[in-house]
Amino acid sequence: MIRVLIADDEPMVRVGVKTILDTDPDITVVAEAATGRQAVEAVRAHRPDVALLDIRMPDMDGLAALTELRRVAPDVAVVMLTTFDEDDFVARALAGDARGFLLKAADPRELVIGVRAVADGAAYLSPRIAQRVIARVAGDGLARRQAATERLAALSDRERQVLALVGDGLSNADIAARLYISEGTVKAHVSAILSRLGAANRVQAAIVAWHAGLAG
Repeated sequence: MIRVLIADDEPMVRVGVKTILDTDPDITVVAEAATGRQAVEAVRAHRPDVALLDIRMPDMDGLAALTELRRVAPDVAVVMLTTFDEDDFVARALAGDARGFLLKAADPRELVIGVRAVADGAAYLSPRIAQRVIARVAGDGLARRQAATERLAALSDRERQVLALVGDGLSNADIAARLYISEGTVKAHVSAILSRLGAANRVQAAIVAWHAGLAG
């Protein structure tokens, strides 16, 4: 069972998100919060697998709550859920080690897919945001490709295979099945990849893979 926290200052939004998540028998909402500070306390109390955080909340906004959660509950997968998709919000969320970024205006099925993906160890970006990230990567040109390729020199052949699949958005379980190795081995490879690339999270590692032409 995937345990989820919903944090949003609008009660109707929380009800709507919970209603969507309740359609999946493998997902249960264990707590709700109306501010970022309440979200942090709820995570401490309930230890959900996934925390859905609105960006704009009173008292402590979602980005500040993300920073605090990375300190007090690093194992909780944080997904930013918002009406805003400005590049600055996306960049700050990913730099803060958010596992995903979903838009409230997206197809409701995307919410369930995103929650399941991050709970399984993958990263998930709303397709509209992913297109913009990829477009920026593609537009950065030869210099970024060369820099990313140089960073790959620190990886073994197997780690490059794993990184390519991370870049394609596969979860640990999917990577294990694709490469015929255990999920525990995949986790070990991903941990080593993040360390050697100096990447804070899977999304940053995936961007390196895109830059280097390993994925996409």
